Amino acid sequence: MEKFEVIIIGGGTAGLSAALTLGRSRKRTLVCGSGAPRNQPSHQAHNFFTRDGISPTELLCIGQEQLAPYNSVQFRPETVVKACTKDNGFEVILENGTQLDARRLLLATGVIDELPAIAGLNELWGVSALHCPYCHGWEAQDQAIALYGKGQVGFDLCLLIKGWSNDLVLCTDGSADLTDEQRALIEKHNIPIREEKIVRFEGKDGHLDTIVFTDSQVLARTAIYLRAPQRQRSELPKLLGCEIENGFVKVNDFGQTSIPGVYAAGDMITPMQSLPYAAFSGTRAGAFLNHELLAEDFS
Repeated sequence: MEKFEVIIIGGGTAGLSAALTLGRSRKRTLVCGSGAPRNQPSHQAHNFFTRDGISPTELLCIGQEQLAPYNSVQFRPETVVKACTKDNGFEVILENGTQLDARRLLLATGVIDELPAIAGLNELWGVSALHCPYCHGWEAQDQAIALYGKGQVGFDLCLLIKGWSNDLVLCTDGSADLTDEQRALIEKHNIPIREEKIVRFEGKDGHLDTIVFTDSQVLARTAIYLRAPQRQRSELPKLLGCEIENGFVKVNDFGQTSIPGVYAAGDMITPMQSLPYAAFSGTRAGAFLNHELLAEDFS
């Protein structure tokens, strides 16, 4: 059975950043990654120093290529289906049945966005249906923008997106559930509130044109912001017994989960989701994993 010092489960920005740190630390590391990254629907990734505007797929290709000089790092496009503790380490089983041993694990498996079940929304996601103005706000600035959400979520979107456009409409898809104070502040900033149920979003090639309501009224918009609920992409954190808080895997300041020897990084540990943060959290976890292994071998 092959043995590694660290197996990284997830080949996105966080996983590859951790692999780079561990490779430069001369640790025998395996990265298991399969499937498309969460941001693949976006044509470009933004707000990432020196890589602003790069396609998400190209970014990961560069990341894999830059691991090539570090011969202690392997990359396999395989899915991990099981991981468990074994003999002061861990056993990992790949989808093809291969069994591997590791002294430590790093989870970087990400999250899944659960979009509202409204016709046409999936086709817009990542192009004109957006979740983060720091990633996409510049490109949508001063456009006719819809904000999707009710209660505190809808109010927060009004406050946030006001920095990028004055042409905003809050669409709550039913009762707005706003307090009197929230409603007054939204109206003060000339943001109309549409409480009709939404039937569908219409557009072409990922670009929103109109929002159609139940009464057949339409609203012309070119972009929509929403905060979709999320869930862990993988069952591995749960299977390993990692503590999960508010839907995210809980880690300490070093990236370690509640399970000794298991670290986590990237979108799966925080609602502050961005490429720079994913890269930072992967690098942090990689560095502290290396330190932990060194201390264990030095004792």
